[in-house]
Amino acid sequence: MLRLDEFLPYQLSVASNAVSSAIARTYEVLFGLRVPEWRLIAVLAEQEGVTQQALVARTEMDKMTVSRAAQALVSRGLVTRVPHGRDKRSHTLALSEEGRALYAQIAPKALELEQRLLHELGAREVAQLKATLAKLKSASHALR
Repeated sequence: MLRLDEFLPYQLSVASNAVSSAIARTYEVLFGLRVPEWRLIAVLAEQEGVTQQALVARTEMDKMTVSRAAQALVSRGLVTRVPHGRDKRSHTLALSEEGRALYAQIAPKALELEQRLLHELGAREVAQLKATLAKLKSASHALR
């Protein structure tokens, strides 16, 4: 019999939602960003000139969520949107100077939140958790 509280996909979802919710409040209050917007900023800080399709793949967010987040960031002047050189229907996104400045403020806060979240775990446990999550992500892709 399926018991929801013992079902790993449910546990992962609940844990993910709890973590995202706690962090989302901080990003909203301090920086006026929702979690999808923060995720796009973080990806764009690592890689310039990314298409929305590539952002969907990288963040595992749906197309509509990425589109709305991108539009909000462009409207705020945090992200620039230019036509893709080869595909005229596609655009690439990049952080503006203002977006890079905001990322420079957010990144240390994100790392601080991660440390606070993981403070009860030892370095070995954190490494094992990350390795396990990577394996679960890979296994989930195989199920698709």
